[in-house]
Amino acid sequence: MVHSRDEYVRYEAGEAISTNMVEAYYSIFKRGMKGVYQHCSEKHLHRYLAEFDFRYSNRSATGVEDGERADLAVKGAAGKRLPYRQSH
Repeated sequence: MVHSRDEYVRYEAGEAISTNMVEAYYSIFKRGMKGVYQHCSEKHLHRYLAEFDFRYSNRSATGVEDGERADLAVKGAAGKRLPYRQSH
């Protein structure tokens, strides 16, 4: 997509992809980083991005409400753990 060519939406594989989608995702990420976390180390950046990807993909605008989103989050965490320190 190139704004200088007045291209704001591209249709690929029958799906509309727009700059608004990128701006909406970045808005959720920016609000979370400023309001919740305040800092993100490069080492864990992929974890933060995975969380905000989950938030964006499971927001009310996509038809996922709070209860269903909570269920999905708990199911996604099953069997996973993030230890505070690595054992030596």
